[in-house]
Amino acid sequence: MHIDTSSFTPIASLAGGILIGISASLMVLLSGRITGISGFIRLSLERTHESAWRIAFLVGILLSPILYKLFFILPTPVVSHNPLLLALAGMLVGIGTNLASGCTSGHGICGIARLSWRSIIAVTIFIATAFVTATLTH
Repeated sequence: MHIDTSSFTPIASLAGGILIGISASLMVLLSGRITGISGFIRLSLERTHESAWRIAFLVGILLSPILYKLFFILPTPVVSHNPLLLALAGMLVGIGTNLASGCTSGHGICGIARLSWRSIIAVTIFIATAFVTATLTH
C-alpha cells in the first residue's frame, strides 16, 4: 500500500471538518433538524412547503466550490476507473443510504454526536463495508 504524503492536507481537512461541524450544529440549534444530505435530496424532491430551504441548502453546497475557486486553487480530479462502474457504485450508495435511513453526514456527523445507537451501528456497517470493498478491489 502506498500513501501519497504529498496530498496530505491537515490544515484544509481540519478547516473543512470545523466548517461541517459548525454548519451541522447551527442547523440543529436554529431549526431542530439534522443535517443529512441524502434526506435533504429526497425531501427536496417531494415538493412540500419546506422544499425551498432544503433546495437553497443544496444549491449552497453546489456553489461552494465555485466560491472556493475564487480564493484557492481547486485540485484536478483524476478518474482512473470505468465511468459506468462509478455510476453503478453511486447508485448502490444511494440505495444503501435509503436502506440505512441516512448517509454518513446524517449518521456519522449528527447521529453519533447525539449518541444515537442507530447511527453508531449504521456508521460501523458503513466502515466495515468500505473496508471489505477496498480490500477485495485492491
